Amino acid sequence: MTPATHSSLFPQVPDSADAVLDGLDPEQREVATALHGPVCVLAGAGTGKTRAITHRIAYGVRAGILQPSSVLAVTFTNRAAGEMRGRLRQLGAQGVQARTFHSAALRQLQFFWPKAIGGSLPRIVDRKIQLVADAAAACRIRLDRGELRDVTGEIEWSKVTQTVPADYPPAAVKAGRESPRDPAEIAQIYSVYEDLKRDRGVIDFEDVLLLTVAVLQDRHDIADQVRAQYQHFVVDEYQDVSPLQQRLLELWLGGRDSLCVVGDASQTIYSFTGATPDHLLDFRTRHPGATVVKLVRDYRSTPQVVHLANGLLAQARGRAADHRLELVSQRPAGPEPVHTEYTDEPAEAEGAARRIRDLVAAGVPAAEIAVLFRTNSQSEIYEQALADAGVPYQLRGAERFFDRPEVRKAGVALRAAARFGGNDALLDDTVDLPSQVRAVLSGEGWTTEPPAGSGAVRERWESLAALVNLAQDVAAARPAATLADFVAELDERAGAQHAPTVQGVTLASLHSAKGLEWDVVFLVGVAEGMMPITYAKTDEQIEEERRLLYVGVTRARERLHLSWSLSRTPGGRPGRRPSRFLDGLRPGSTGTVGRGAGTGTGGVERGAGAGPVAAPRRTSRTPARCRVCGRTLTDAGEMKLMRCDDCPSDMDEGLYERLREWRADQARLSGQPAFCVFTDRTLMAIAENAPDDDRELARIPGVGMRKLSRYGADVLAICAGRQPGGAVEGD
Repeated sequence: MTPATHSSLFPQVPDSADAVLDGLDPEQREVATALHGPVCVLAGAGTGKTRAITHRIAYGVRAGILQPSSVLAVTFTNRAAGEMRGRLRQLGAQGVQARTFHSAALRQLQFFWPKAIGGSLPRIVDRKIQLVADAAAACRIRLDRGELRDVTGEIEWSKVTQTVPADYPPAAVKAGRESPRDPAEIAQIYSVYEDLKRDRGVIDFEDVLLLTVAVLQDRHDIADQVRAQYQHFVVDEYQDVSPLQQRLLELWLGGRDSLCVVGDASQTIYSFTGATPDHLLDFRTRHPGATVVKLVRDYRSTPQVVHLANGLLAQARGRAADHRLELVSQRPAGPEPVHTEYTDEPAEAEGAARRIRDLVAAGVPAAEIAVLFRTNSQSEIYEQALADAGVPYQLRGAERFFDRPEVRKAGVALRAAARFGGNDALLDDTVDLPSQVRAVLSGEGWTTEPPAGSGAVRERWESLAALVNLAQDVAAARPAATLADFVAELDERAGAQHAPTVQGVTLASLHSAKGLEWDVVFLVGVAEGMMPITYAKTDEQIEEERRLLYVGVTRARERLHLSWSLSRTPGGRPGRRPSRFLDGLRPGSTGTVGRGAGTGTGGVERGAGAGPVAAPRRTSRTPARCRVCGRTLTDAGEMKLMRCDDCPSDMDEGLYERLREWRADQARLSGQPAFCVFTDRTLMAIAENAPDDDRELARIPGVGMRKLSRYGADVLAICAGRQPGGAVEGD
């Protein structure tokens, strides 16, 4: 199990701002260098969005344009925020705040609560479901376990959409929600739930955002203090923003436009929580001068997987579908997706387990295989099938890794060994970090061979095995790492909820698989009634189910298996049929695929206020080639010059020196390093091309619209043999 855009441990920090841009494709470079004004990045699955935005922040910081402490990057999970912080450290951009919406809001609320309200912040309830149960009991309404969970979800939805209890019934009808109980009853429970919180002096997770919004709205002095601290904002997964989160973002901005948002409407799969892609889709309307960059080069999946993903969206309807991105795979060809029909669910689980066992035997790491399903209730049969086949597995989306009792105990043992290891007989024969960790964890139940079967014993072993494997990774990256270093690594990962990879097949729901990727993915239960799910009735709900399958498909790097069964149990009536979403895509099926590419081409669109001349849109997907010898260029510096470093240059040396002198003067006037005006490579490209007008100058990589409007007249004057201001040189 790996993050969607992973990197090696402890890479070398780039030695300059320009080096931060090395290796980015043209569209990613546009993102990284668009540091002013509103920017909207429409990023398809596997196109390197995290890479683009972290390099954008790092480039701005390393170039001296952005102060690290003034940048706030927000995303939706602790894991994603932790990964972003790690990448920024690797790029030499320490000090940038990367947090979830809730984490950032909680930090501000804790700091300003004494000043705004007085006293200390109320305790946050760990599990609101018990409080909802108490509220229902006070209303004399009996809820079974499923209803209790669903009513809790309705209360959460109401709060993130800023719906008060009295307004819940009409709001639920308007939103097309399937209320688990009579809407009036839910409104009553919701109202009493809020009363109980006040009586007990506690707040819930959603209150953190609501209270932060209230403080920033009511206390202009506090809002001004927050805005003075944070002046540049980056929002990842913007398609998942709720109305409440959008309101908080607007209050943080305070009318400013130094905002970069990143998202993909085709990956909107959390509308049941209040998330909506409307903020992403309306971004250009709210910010007419915005720069819009589309990332469509898919570096994750093979052309065969990408073709199926594009085919799924080609049949989609609705507003999100109108803005879909047609991906273009950058990987070599791979095997075609496999579609398999089974007689019943047990046969489907056993068939998947057999194929997985064969893949592992052929050398595919178990950690690079996933089984994805629509609902968590489908997990058990695959757990049993994998256990019967002798294949290790892990459950994703259950208990958080660092919260598991065996992991906490292991952490205590490792910390003690790091502190007092010299007196521990267990460590007498150890020679390196992995052997030390194995020795310590052997006392906690780890063995060289996994226990037979499934269940709690197997899960505990898998957790300890993950720590052993992490020790091997750390030692490989840092041979001199000590046990104390390893404990520090664990503490940092625990803070970011960045769990180590477990050497087992991942079992996960499609929702919890978002943001992850594997070499091999088994999408199981792809049948009508499960995909789309039975309770998806409206057109909007059906389309979200299609997007959910699209997310599942795009988790696969190389191999993709889709399967369904004709009945639930052996001997049952074979009344099921494959999902309608596969019509026209699976072998032997009929259906209409392809309604054109929509807005799928990659490139850049600049808003009305972006400058006097719009830079040409980079829609070509052909590789950059040397203009001298024709070789394909991959180095970022060579791409800027459009020639190999070894090929002869036709640069005007005199022009280059005049440009360097002018740049030095501009740097002194602005108080910035010279490369912030133009880099050496950009000056070389200008001297080689000697542009005659704005349009020719705008075509040179490194000359963005901001620099064109600021420096264009001077540069063109120098290229024409004039001094800035109109005099001819030598007069």
